[in-house]
Amino acid sequence: MCAFHNYFLSLLRNYNHKQMKRILIVGAGGQIGSELTVYLRKIYGGANVVATDMRECKSLGEDGPFEVLNALDATAMASVVARYHVDTIFNLVALLSAVGERNPQMAWNVNMGALNNSLEVARQHHCALFTPSSIGAFGPTSPKDKTPQDTIMQPTTIYGVCKVTGEMLGNYYHHKFGVDTRSVRFPGIISNVTLPGGGTTDYAVEIYYEAIRSGHFTCPVPADVYMDMIYMPDALRACVELMEADPSKLVHRNSFNIASMSFTPEIIYAEIRKRLPDFKMNYDIDPVKREIAESWPNSLDDTCAREEWGWKPEWDLSRMTDDMLAHIRTKLGKN
Repeated sequence: MCAFHNYFLSLLRNYNHKQMKRILIVGAGGQIGSELTVYLRKIYGGANVVATDMRECKSLGEDGPFEVLNALDATAMASVVARYHVDTIFNLVALLSAVGERNPQMAWNVNMGALNNSLEVARQHHCALFTPSSIGAFGPTSPKDKTPQDTIMQPTTIYGVCKVTGEMLGNYYHHKFGVDTRSVRFPGIISNVTLPGGGTTDYAVEIYYEAIRSGHFTCPVPADVYMDMIYMPDALRACVELMEADPSKLVHRNSFNIASMSFTPEIIYAEIRKRLPDFKMNYDIDPVKREIAESWPNSLDDTCAREEWGWKPEWDLSRMTDDMLAHIRTKLGKN
């Protein structure tokens, strides 16, 4: 009876914790944010998830509050946090790898400015803070296969430099000020809902669209380059599971390797051809994307995430391919 009583109380605490959570998403209009907003509102209730972005986004205001917010304006961010009694911030603002190389100074100003403001607002208003890191935090001197959680990190892109700096700042704010900072190193994210925005792994989304739309894809990444990838449903679940994890079990915080699948362009091409045998692909290598892709790990070791908060991916390449093609057919009216 006592064990059952304790179990019931534990469930009740978790239920109340989720019901009371008030979340701010900074950069909600991006690839992750647009889907994370919907996902979190289903869990915590529409009124408890405030979506913000630099531009008006009517779809994000349909089932919950939306505010136009420049993440580089710390005063405005603090005002939104105070008005909505926010206790958890998801900072998703970032210029991605390929875009960042075209304008490194802007990438630094945007990526680090949004992070600095999020950290300070979280400190001042006693909020937890999630900021995604990336496989881009690693560089050519990191171990390529099963890259460890703790290893040398010397990225050769401004995007990667921002991510490493962000991880260190997150840890500093946790140790210095007690801010509950948490983060995952995302692999390339594949989604059938929102198109990517200038990342090196974008080809792994674009190939599915072109398979349905035109039956032909020109790949900008070399045929034999492995990169870790993750399907969006797993990425969204990882965000929530980490933020709900027992803090006493977190040895690491900023940032956890998470892994799901690793493949080359030729492997994903072959997987699609199992369903669409007439699909064709050729190569027109983008030198910037090639350099970035070859500097990143082939695969990540996510043992720490599995041990410290129970991470486990649910999607593999085959299952994801079936799901991607089905959704894109419907989206493009190709059923």
